[in-house]
Amino acid sequence: WLDARGGRGLMTTGSVLAAAAVLGWSQVQNVLQLYGVFVAIGVASAMVLYPPAFAVVVAVARPEARTNAILAITLVGGLASSIFIPLTGLLADAHGWRTTLVILAAVVAGTTIPLHAVVVRGARPQPGGRVAGSPRRVLRDLGFWLLAGAFVMHSAALAVISVHLVLYLISLGHPPATAATLAGVLGLLSVTGRLVTSLAARWLPMATITALVLAVQGVAISLLPVAGREVAGAIVCLTLFGLGFGVSSIATPAILLDRYGADGFGTISGMLTTPVTIAKAVGPLGGAALADAAGYRPLMVSVAAACVTAAAALVLTQRTRPRPIPPRM
Repeated sequence: WLDARGGRGLMTTGSVLAAAAVLGWSQVQNVLQLYGVFVAIGVASAMVLYPPAFAVVVAVARPEARTNAILAITLVGGLASSIFIPLTGLLADAHGWRTTLVILAAVVAGTTIPLHAVVVRGARPQPGGRVAGSPRRVLRDLGFWLLAGAFVMHSAALAVISVHLVLYLISLGHPPATAATLAGVLGLLSVTGRLVTSLAARWLPMATITALVLAVQGVAISLLPVAGREVAGAIVCLTLFGLGFGVSSIATPAILLDRYGADGFGTISGMLTTPVTIAKAVGPLGGAALADAAGYRPLMVSVAAACVTAAAALVLTQRTRPRPIPPRM
């Protein structure tokens, strides 16, 4: 859809659905209704968040401006939780959670719907109607499967840490308030990591930078069971891990652009995003099962192994190149 028709219709519709879903959330009376609301929020998220936004940027921006545009989107997106979590808490304290959700629905409707309807452009026709990064060609590329494996493992690892880190830190002996504060380091550093990654991309390929970051994350989380019993040690480990917390958001589109070009970017990005999204959903459940069966230490070892293996897959990706498409006769 994005490659053929552009993002205006899709993202405007997603914004309408998002506003309606948040408004519906304010009126839920039972668990079934709550599940229905979050299904709608999930669908809306797929229509308006990073992947479709990046596809629109790739389609309309000049090649030399794409990286900075994607970085700007990820930086603003990285600040969203830092702004809206405390703001939502203040609103809920002052007006109650139902009224707060009505206010947030109005914010979503008043900002995202007109911006997507007016500002987002339609699709530009592909030169000659030919898509260089055709799905069939991509699926025959070993590098794509290495990329998919790397980002699936890394996304699952990040999801596990996001859900289980506070409980793990408590199990190491930290008070709940300290554990929650330490876990907050990850979100604060995600924006910093994106900036550092973007600057480093001037000298190194994005895949190389990302592989280094993921390897450091693996080492940091593997040291957490030992060093993390002290606050200082936990801060060091989580700082190193947190610098890579948001890197995949900027690395994924950059690597795909470098490998396959801009044509068909939305389709290729969707092919990669689908298993990554599933990994984010399944990872914490698998992590909970492993923690229940064997404890948190094996879980942390598994997260470290996933990060290091993902780094190795990214290194291997650079040793393969997709075959060029033969010219038409």
